[in-house]
Amino acid sequence: MKTYYSDNDLTVRGMLPEDAKILFDTYLSYGWHPDLQTYENYYRQQQAGARLVFIPVYRGRVSGQCTLLLSPEQGPFAGSGYPEINDLTVFFDVHNRGIGSRLLDAAEKEAAKFSDTVCLAVGLHSGYGPAQRIYAKRGYIPDGSGVWYKGRQLEQYAPCVNGDELLLYLSKTLKTGG
Repeated sequence: MKTYYSDNDLTVRGMLPEDAKILFDTYLSYGWHPDLQTYENYYRQQQAGARLVFIPVYRGRVSGQCTLLLSPEQGPFAGSGYPEINDLTVFFDVHNRGIGSRLLDAAEKEAAKFSDTVCLAVGLHSGYGPAQRIYAKRGYIPDGSGVWYKGRQLEQYAPCVNGDELLLYLSKTLKTGG
């Protein structure tokens, strides 16, 4: 298991098989509709080298996740060679402790090993407000392709639902070298 960051309170490490159930149970407790297989697949993809999974352990307890998909297959950056940060979540009871920033630090550092650019998608409803703000503060900018809905670029004036599948893609140029 790889450790990406560690201090007195927080360790960011790779995913262990048992983390999938912890993530699932926590998201279910929020009233979300998670799929255990998603998190089990993250672990398998990590083991296969297709995705890096960052698990924050705050004061000894798993407290969220973030993944880095090394070769995204959908969205405006598909086939670009740019890794994509996705599924960044910090558990509600440990918000505002810098955990999201540490996850992004780890993901960006690893992404820089593959590319000078990293991308991500963020939802547009108010539930994504904190994510929208942190990405803007960290220098992520819209890619210019407009809004995406259910995995496809949304045509102008097309109907959509302001849910988790309504996304805006962003990218950031990473500092490389010394």
